[in-house]
Amino acid sequence: MSSYTIKDLEQISGIKAHTIRIWEQRYNFLQPQRTETNIRSYSSDELKVILNVSLLNKYGYKISHIDKMTNADMEEKIMGLNQLDAEKERVVNALIKDMVSLNTQSFERQLDAYIVQKGIEKTINEIIFSFLERAGVLWITNHVNPAQEHLATNIVRQKIILGIEKLPSFYNTNINIVLFMPEGEYHEVGLLFVHFLLKQKGISVDYLGANVPIVDLKYLTNNKKVDYLYTHITAPIKGFKMNKFIEQLNVINPSIPIVISGQLAQEFKGTVPPQIHIKRTLGSTMDFLLGL
Repeated sequence: MSSYTIKDLEQISGIKAHTIRIWEQRYNFLQPQRTETNIRSYSSDELKVILNVSLLNKYGYKISHIDKMTNADMEEKIMGLNQLDAEKERVVNALIKDMVSLNTQSFERQLDAYIVQKGIEKTINEIIFSFLERAGVLWITNHVNPAQEHLATNIVRQKIILGIEKLPSFYNTNINIVLFMPEGEYHEVGLLFVHFLLKQKGISVDYLGANVPIVDLKYLTNNKKVDYLYTHITAPIKGFKMNKFIEQLNVINPSIPIVISGQLAQEFKGTVPPQIHIKRTLGSTMDFLLGL
């Protein structure tokens, strides 16, 4: 059975850990276990509860009122929320709950229903993007079982590829960007999302995908016009060293800017050569993509 820390709940629900602790003292909807060292541990059911509570509280329900609701009551109230932003959050929360429950049929049904209602582009931009941002916290910290992650990301991957295929192939710039992941990195969903955003802007993309040797990048840049190399690194194999990877990138072609995003980019504290640009935050990554 999966367990989660109070920090996990904070990052996924948006409710501060301090507030969660106060709620635990005053109300009954959360009953975490504690380790021998008195550290809180939350179950999958409690993760689902906090997602429900945070959504209802954000859209007008008092905590004292929510505390008296059954789980079925909460779900009913959530389904009755009519605000547009509430609907989006409801779907994202449902995806997270389906992921931890291994309910792949419901997970895909939630996405397909939104696609029918809003279209694939809005589904990717409004739902999948937010889901990846929030659920990614669990994947990176290893607080979900790999089976949970793989089942969810495989469905998301299929939907993003569908979105890429449905976008028109028009190019309104002369920019060409090569997307790749280093050897030993197979977490492709983030890079596919970047591909979707670039194609949506009409930018030409050469998508190399996962596990790309440096020698292949050198061959490509020597034989084709490339304006940027872009890599997104989430969780490569054990032993991957960012310093060594940057050294390898630095000898490919000093005239080609290289952009690195992803969790390892956010955590990297070293210095980089001038042509390598590390996007340490989601905001800076989006600013770069939207500014091309």
